[in-house]
Formats: sequence, C-alpha cells, structure tokens
Amino acid sequence: MEIQKKEGKIERVDKKQVKEASEKIKKAKAEMAKIIVGQEKIIDGLLRALICNGHVLVEGIPGIAKTLIVKTLATVSGTDIQRIQFTVDLLPTDIIGLTIYKEKGGFEVMKGPIFTNFLIADEINRAPPKTQSALLEAMQERQVTLGRQRFVLPIPFLVMATQNPIEQSGVYTLPEAQKDRFLFKLIINYPEKEEEKTIMKRNIDLKSFEEFGLKRIISPKEIISMQHLVKEIYLSKEIENYILSIVDATRERGEYSKYISYGGSPRSSIGLFIASKAQALMKGRSFVTPEDVKTVAFDVLRHRIILNYEAEAENLTTDKIITGILNKIPVP
Repeated sequence: MEIQKKEGKIERVDKKQVKEASEKIKKAKAEMAKIIVGQEKIIDGLLRALICNGHVLVEGIPGIAKTLIVKTLATVSGTDIQRIQFTVDLLPTDIIGLTIYKEKGGFEVMKGPIFTNFLIADEINRAPPKTQSALLEAMQERQVTLGRQRFVLPIPFLVMATQNPIEQSGVYTLPEAQKDRFLFKLIINYPEKEEEKTIMKRNIDLKSFEEFGLKRIISPKEIISMQHLVKEIYLSKEIENYILSIVDATRERGEYSKYISYGGSPRSSIGLFIASKAQALMKGRSFVTPEDVKTVAFDVLRHRIILNYEAEAENLTTDKIITGILNKIPVP
C-alpha cells in the first residue's frame, strides 16, 4: 500500500488493488478483441467512462460498429443492455415508461428500457428536444420519475448516445446543457486498411453474436469497486493547477478566445480530474501524470468548447484548438 500526502492528509492507495483492476481491464479488452477489430481509443474511452461512472456521446457514420462495441462491452462485463432507436415520433414515455390503469389491478407502473445497466441511445439527434430531455434526470440523478414515484436505476448505469454527423435534415441539435451531461465525446473514424481486411473476413453479419463465445471477465460488482477505487488515485497539486490552466485557456482570457464563443464549464475541470485518474488506473498506476491529462483532454473538452464563425471561417475544429492549448500550457 502506497502512502501519499495530499492537502495535509495521508491518503492510502492500495497499489495491489490498482494492479488487479488494471489487469482485469486488459483481459476485458483482449476478450472484446475477439469480435471488435481496432477502435482501441473508443474501447478505452468507454471503459474509462464506465470507471468514472459517466456517460458517452459517440459521433460517427453508420456501419462502423458503434452499437456492436457497447454490446460487446456489456457481454464481457456481465451487464444488461437495452437499445433505443431515436426517431422524430419517439415519446419520453417510450424511454422511461409510464403508469397505466388496469380494470382489476388498479394503477401499475410499466418501466421503460432505461431501466438497464447499459443504454444505447441510437441517433439521439433524430428525436425532438422534449424526448432528448427525458434522459437528463436519469443521466444526472440515476433515477426516473414516473407519475408521483421515483425509481432508482440499476448500477452500474452507462448511457452511450450516438449521433450521425452526415445527416442534416430531420435532426435536432443537442442542447449545450445536455451535451455537458456527457463526460466524453468520442469520434469513431474509418478503420485502417488492414483492420478492414480482418473485418471483411470476420464478417459479423454472417455469424451470430453468440458464435464468438465471449466470456464474462468483469462483474457489475467489480465495476462498482473500480468506481470507488478510482477516487483514491493520487493527483498532485501541480496536476490540479495544470488541469485548471487547460480549462481556463478555453475561456475568454485564453490565447484562443477570439475563436471561442464559450469555453469549458466547471464540469470540464471535474471531467479532467476524474478521467485522468481513470486513465492512471487503467495503466496500473496509483498516481496521475500530465500525460494522463493530455490523453483524456480531447474526449472531455471537444463537446464543451463552442467555436464562433471566425473559427469556422479558418477551418478550425475543437480538436485543433485543444491541441494548440496543450502545446502552449507548461507541463508540470
């Protein structure tokens, strides 16, 4: 057990538990590789979000295994999974459920698909804002209100919402307040040529999911244990100041302020704080390094920085802005 001093207190970090958790995660990734080819950054992002007890917004064109990755992760972690296809006529009750009246039995609650461990909100931007907002209470409070009753959701609970970047008609842009509820925004790109060759030969469409024989590597109880353990990972004052400097650089005082309408909210600092700890845990370390912060910075910040027209005119993206900020901020 490693003893670290933090803010006048003695913090005890169980290095053995950290090592065991890291090994479990590596085994889970190896098991997922039986069916998922490449996409290591996306898998890491989902695992990191799960350890942080956060949610993920995923952007990518159709057909690049967004849903398959989450389904595979649910299988190797022994958790339940539900998928909702968001459409323009989807109602909030289709997500959370509703109260019905039976002639002989009286009022009865019918729970919706949100009562699960992993929820895939597929093409979330196809549904109107009223329906999108039905997820907010569940994502933030881990509970749902049906009628006059509140129901606690199962734990662990992870929402992975996907959106298709190439669709322009019949979609509703996610409100900024709702985007901010997602810990990460992940971008899935095309596979490499050699990876696609393997995908072509493996062809998930010609084999049933069960034929791959995936085994459960992590249990829900172990996931919850990791969520507690990640809070104990040591993060120094120097790293804290490094995180604050990065977030502050996205605001009006920063060098890139002329390209930014709104910078990262305090949730950005919170996200970098816990996500960098999760990254250290996945690497088997009991302490956070600046490299951990850099690794998670793009996923945490890219949906929290709102660019202006000048940035669009110069063909700047949030990832380019984040790269510039990381290059300018001194590393402790």
